[in-house]
Amino acid sequence: MRSAAFITGITGMAVVAGLLLAGEARLGGGTAGEETASAEETVTAAADAAPKAGERATMSDDRAEMIARSVEPTAPPSQAPSDGVAPKPAPQQAETPAGETASPATKKAVELARPMVDNAGILSFGERRLQIAGIVPTPVDRICGPAGRQWPCGMMAKTALRLLLRNRSVSCDLETVEWKETVTTACRLGTEDLGSWLAENGWAEAAVGSPLTAAAEKARQAGKGLYGDDPRRN
Repeated sequence: MRSAAFITGITGMAVVAGLLLAGEARLGGGTAGEETASAEETVTAAADAAPKAGERATMSDDRAEMIARSVEPTAPPSQAPSDGVAPKPAPQQAETPAGETASPATKKAVELARPMVDNAGILSFGERRLQIAGIVPTPVDRICGPAGRQWPCGMMAKTALRLLLRNRSVSCDLETVEWKETVTTACRLGTEDLGSWLAENGWAEAAVGSPLTAAAEKARQAGKGLYGDDPRRN
């Protein structure tokens, strides 16, 4: 009886031990299976996320911005603020306002050789023309005098200036010796100002606001030049 009971007990213990071992194996196998399944799912998801052959890879704006920032060069150490003090910006040169023109160049006396007289007030040097300052040029076709005693005062004024110059060089105040349009400036023959000479002798009228107004008025009252008789009759 005792031998049978002993054998039965041993057998029962062996069965229990076998069941415990079988349970452990199942538990271990389940965990390993789950880990294997997780790895497979990860690989499968990665493969699905990768673009297939012939398809264009797409990227979100956030992802692109992140990549761009990651490749931006970092600022050199010299540009980083030290001791908590921000670096001062580099001084900038003042810009010239739009539309602002440069100040005119200073005029200087320029000697001009062999001037041609277009009329009493305008000289020409080849293709360049120059108007004498302070006076109104007298047209060549101007006629003066009362009816019956008229005379070509414009032509006579031109002749008077031409006889004064006699192809001698004049000195004029200019910014440059190369100009394209007619310029108005003061000119001199030696120390004689041409504008003053024309106004004082009555061969040209003074321009509005000109300092030669008084001299031109004096010539008019004296009957000189344009305000007198035909000098050919004297």
